[in-house]
Amino acid sequence: MTAPAGPGTVELRPLSARSVVLSLLLGADPPEMTARDLARAVEPFEVGGSTLRAALSRMAAAGDLRRTGAGYRIGERLLERRRRQDEAVRPHTRAWDGDWEMVVVTATGRGPAERAELRTRLTALRLAELREGVWLRPANLSRELPGELGRVAELGTARPARPPRELAARLWPLDDWAATADALLAHGGRSVGPTDRLTAYAAIVRHLLADPVLPDALLPTGWPGTALRTAYADYRRELARQLATRA
Repeated sequence: MTAPAGPGTVELRPLSARSVVLSLLLGADPPEMTARDLARAVEPFEVGGSTLRAALSRMAAAGDLRRTGAGYRIGERLLERRRRQDEAVRPHTRAWDGDWEMVVVTATGRGPAERAELRTRLTALRLAELREGVWLRPANLSRELPGELGRVAELGTARPARPPRELAARLWPLDDWAATADALLAHGGRSVGPTDRLTAYAAIVRHLLADPVLPDALLPTGWPGTALRTAYADYRRELARQLATRA
């Protein structure tokens, strides 16, 4: 079943054959499997041979998968999703000195689609909008903002006058995120069957993508981010062992 998203809510999306294949390949290293190995890998998730073949054909046609000499590999578009997923599990952080990254959108005359695309991109960079066109986050991530953003925005650092904890609480729904993370941890721990576990941990990694990865000093007491990342990393190792056994 699919539950509505909300604080403390476990959002579970039914797994289609496409979802199962992508989950397995996104978690594989390298993200490539032979058709025979994929057929064995999807058996515990109740995906039949004809269903798998149809899914692989559609995914290859859409560019989600690329046919190789050995089998199938995730396409270029999904390599970025895999990078974000890996970063969600193992974020690269540095000591925070009090500076905040700031992006001020300066471009005008953009259509709704372009504006929506930019918002999605800035959110994926773990920035949050303080007011229209002004995006912030603590400068505690070991990264440089993409230079091409300079075509539509001014990039820099700042030290806002508002107290940092107060500002972080305004920018992100931290209590809501933590409540949902706790619910996902509990649900993942209760999940037993292969399909139930894959469904639960797919929801966990989606939730990790929304973790703002703030400095500890700005987080509420009992923040479950590390526990959620550890649980997902443990599951990926468990799934890798199962795939190796069935290979």
